[in-house]
Amino acid sequence: MKRIDSSKNELIKQWKKLHKKRGREKSGQFLIEGHHLIEEALRAGIEVHAMIMTEEVILPSSWVVDEGKLVLTTTSVMKELCETESPQGVAAICSLPTDTDLSPQLGKYLLIDRVQDPGNIGTLIRTADAVGLDGVILEKGSVDIYNSKVVRASQGSIFHVPIVKGDLLEWIHEFKRVGVPVFGTALEQASSYSAIQPQKNFALILGNEGEGVNKELLDNSDQNLYIPIYGQAESLNVSVAAGILLYHLRNETF
Repeated sequence: MKRIDSSKNELIKQWKKLHKKRGREKSGQFLIEGHHLIEEALRAGIEVHAMIMTEEVILPSSWVVDEGKLVLTTTSVMKELCETESPQGVAAICSLPTDTDLSPQLGKYLLIDRVQDPGNIGTLIRTADAVGLDGVILEKGSVDIYNSKVVRASQGSIFHVPIVKGDLLEWIHEFKRVGVPVFGTALEQASSYSAIQPQKNFALILGNEGEGVNKELLDNSDQNLYIPIYGQAESLNVSVAAGILLYHLRNETF
């Protein structure tokens, strides 16, 4: 077991770089904090390079971690390493998954077009997991899914649902080819979501917080949907909209 008592330690400096996308891509690693997220990562078979913990933390007996990967540190160093205001005293350095298997076939999918807010992306992934979707596809321009705020907002669902980045227009064409109806979300030239019957298979597109879904994607969907606003709010948060639409489209009988 290693011990690190200074935030100036080279390993700590290296791990802090994982809070940036460039650092994650360069190293092929990402950092997660807290017992729940680490538990979910271990259950999902994510490779752990290092488990950093403070002295007062007792790791669950169910966690199988090589003793050579354990790093003992101080509370002050842990605060330097972590982004949360009150760290739980345990963090892990994990390998970025590289073999996500997702191909266009019958099923239920969420397509995310350039959503920027990490909290929204994490909540969208968590909602997709709760609804039982078969995959999530993000257009280039969406926030990196291994951003620590995304991982925390997903509450571990990022380890449960296949997630890939790709060209959404190409995915739309492929989904239509295999018989998966594609629904866009828009305020104009759209039908109320309640007029649509639940679907055995579907792909739902949700878009950027300010601009919505790219017009080219909307033009290639099978049908565009909107959620009626009865009060004075201009719009719904994209994550809230996702919950309403996904649970409507996904019928329990399917």
